[in-house]
Amino acid sequence: MVRTHTLGFPRMGAHRELKFALEQYWRGDIDAAALEAEGADLRAQHWAVQQAAGLDFVTVGDFAFYDHVANHIQLLGCEPARFGFTGEEPELARYFSMARGAGADHSGHGAGCGCAKENAAGGRFALEMTKWFDTNYHYLVPEFRADTEFHLASQRLFDEVAQAMLAGHKVKAVLLGPLSFLWLGKEKEAGFDRFSLLEKLLPVYAQILDRLKALGVEWVQVDEPILGLDLPDRWRHAFEAAYWQLARSGVKLMLATYFSPLSDKLRLACQLPVAGLHVDAVRAAEDLTGVLDWLPSHKVLSVGIVDGRNIWRTDVDAALARLRPVADKHRGELWLAPSCSLLHVPYSLQTENALDAELKSWLAFAVEKLSELRVLRTVLRGEEASVQAELSASRAAIASRRSSPRVHREAVAARMGQAAPHADRRASGFAVRQPLQRRRLALPPLPTTTIGSFPQTADIRAARAAFKRGQLDEAQYRRKMQAEIALAVRKQEALGLDVLVHGEAERNDMVEYFGEQLEGFAFTANGWVQSYGSRCVKPPLIYGDVARTKPMTVDWTVYAQSLSPKPMKGMLTGPITMLQWSFVRDDQPRSTTARQIAWAIRDEVVDLERAGIAIIQIDEPAIREGLPLRRSGWQPYLEWATQAFRIAACGVRDETQIHTHMCYSEFNDILPGIAAMDADVITIETSRSDMALLRDFGDFRYPGEIGPGVYDIHSPRVPSVSEMLAQLEKAASVIAPGQLWVNPDCGLKTRGWPETEAALSNMVAAARALRARLA
Repeated sequence: MVRTHTLGFPRMGAHRELKFALEQYWRGDIDAAALEAEGADLRAQHWAVQQAAGLDFVTVGDFAFYDHVANHIQLLGCEPARFGFTGEEPELARYFSMARGAGADHSGHGAGCGCAKENAAGGRFALEMTKWFDTNYHYLVPEFRADTEFHLASQRLFDEVAQAMLAGHKVKAVLLGPLSFLWLGKEKEAGFDRFSLLEKLLPVYAQILDRLKALGVEWVQVDEPILGLDLPDRWRHAFEAAYWQLARSGVKLMLATYFSPLSDKLRLACQLPVAGLHVDAVRAAEDLTGVLDWLPSHKVLSVGIVDGRNIWRTDVDAALARLRPVADKHRGELWLAPSCSLLHVPYSLQTENALDAELKSWLAFAVEKLSELRVLRTVLRGEEASVQAELSASRAAIASRRSSPRVHREAVAARMGQAAPHADRRASGFAVRQPLQRRRLALPPLPTTTIGSFPQTADIRAARAAFKRGQLDEAQYRRKMQAEIALAVRKQEALGLDVLVHGEAERNDMVEYFGEQLEGFAFTANGWVQSYGSRCVKPPLIYGDVARTKPMTVDWTVYAQSLSPKPMKGMLTGPITMLQWSFVRDDQPRSTTARQIAWAIRDEVVDLERAGIAIIQIDEPAIREGLPLRRSGWQPYLEWATQAFRIAACGVRDETQIHTHMCYSEFNDILPGIAAMDADVITIETSRSDMALLRDFGDFRYPGEIGPGVYDIHSPRVPSVSEMLAQLEKAASVIAPGQLWVNPDCGLKTRGWPETEAALSNMVAAARALRARLA
């Protein structure tokens, strides 16, 4: 028997309905009941889509108002004690307090939030946020202490199951597995190991499974993506005992792995006491042979055959060539699915009317991927004639993409082939460059700056939209953007910042803005995917060779510099972030695409320097997320990724200062690679981790200058001067003060001007206070 299912579905809705409802709630424009109603409507719509595509189950439990890991924190009753919840607060209010921080004025929590009283420091910082494995989705990090307890504390999952069943759907519930949940969290006290909590956690999972069975759920998908990681022995050995305990519930468990090969844990995964196993046949195709050897015939094999992380149409003939031997050899049930949750791709191609027909034919978004599963299932059931039209269209699209002249550009290949051997090296080392840059810039100790963007106000967005619609001509649009740049410069000078930025008013997104001006990129109108909370991004599509045909930022930056005698940073996005935050072509190595982007960015860097810009920041927040999940792949990746950054950065003189920025990732295990990027200054996120990340840089003795983020820009709360000063004092205890910069964690485009000015004013005051102490 061949069945189809999906591991998860996009949450935001076809038109980002959830995003807009969340932001209305946080502003207080709607109440919790209205937000819950919007969530119920979206779930019903998404289940109907799954049913219409012929899936044998609808997936329940993948929906979240902010993040699925945060959902599990509430489900498992382990909200951190530091938030001071009394239990009387509404569940949704506690949820958003953990996600967004709890300010003294409860700002942003929604009407009637019911939050606990705040502490004297002016609020509680949000849970740390970091990347979900090697994706651009961010999850909220659970916090664990020795006294952490677990109990079944939320009804939400069971209510959603009941909603789906009432609508007549056959339900497959989904949970993040207990070992992955613990692994993805962090200890919050010294000398404690979160692994020790497993025995307390498993009985709560058992209760959840019992409840689901009592509701009539036959299958529960349990996601254990950490099976694709290099795990310590005790974590690996814990799986067998844990799943024997969970198997007692009697509900059928579908153990799901994705993103990485099982490798040394393949036999273990096949022999666990579960009813089915899902493997990622896109990123771990090599697992299929071993799984067929080891998986007992009475177990269901779920094959992730459709790419859940990219937007290219499935090559049905290649997929069938991979599936037919599986169907012939495996005597148990065969399920077909996307490789992972479809959370990582846009909703549907149906609204993409601006894409040209050829390019559009190469693509498949979430809804279309479900249709691809139906076609594959139909063929494997021996009913190929009934889907002949779909097969013909698919084959024509694959052939078109392979032969299209728009994909390959001879000039790009020639330039890369003729590059000088040392094109990725600065003329001198950092020890030589640093004094030259300091003489040129004449900055005070602990120089203050921001990461780059300032608030994208309604006026800015309206002007950009009007320009795109043709309601503003280019000259009118330029004047409006110059006015916004002038405003940002005036505000920065008034605040007393030392190094300024132009604020990026003209930029829609840090990747999309550049991609729109590069050859080889294409863009959708509604290809939104969730990054975190209500934050959605619209990744570009890299379909062909990349080249720059004209300057992209020089005029804006030069204009901003003309408004102030203070140094103005040129702001660029780095090649690895351009790669990671796009949907990348899959017909050549990612390293080749990265080098193409790097040469395009290098041209912009050289032009900025030629125009007199003394500081150029090339942001690489995504370099850590590109790291292969298995350590065996780290070194090759770091070699080509850091080389790509150096190609982009190293066309300038020693006197020009190169900055980079990274955020919301764990960097301690790749610090030699970060040092190999050879940036003069790196700014990093550290406030949510309470400067823990900076200590790693200090222990490593990072050779360049460092700007640790002293406040979290993803929370609406404004930290006090004393709070930021305490952060700076921690920083100065591990990094020589002469090497320190002062800045927020990340860009400020999602914040409003009042909170931005208040926070930056406090930041400058904290920097000046520490300067005075050090003097």
